[in-house]
Amino acid sequence: MTKLNLLLVIALLGSALVLVRTSYEGRRLFAALDRAKNEQRQLDIDYKRLDAERQAQATHLRVEQVAREKLQMRTATPAVTQYVGDRPHAASGVAR
Repeated sequence: MTKLNLLLVIALLGSALVLVRTSYEGRRLFAALDRAKNEQRQLDIDYKRLDAERQAQATHLRVEQVAREKLQMRTATPAVTQYVGDRPHAASGVAR
């Protein structure tokens, strides 16, 4: 009878330790999941902000302004346009 009681006490202590370890692991995983969700929310906020900034930078007026100021580009007009036409090949004595 004493051996049976001792065996039952050992089994009880073992199961109690397993229960404590499982509870701890569950809390640890839940905290990690909560941190990951918070990080996901923050990354979503950053993505939306950066996307809005990208759209603001890519407007036609902004691109034209940067082209004029930084790249020193100008609007193509007939006065500054050079037209290139096909010239007839000069007749040469070289046979092809």
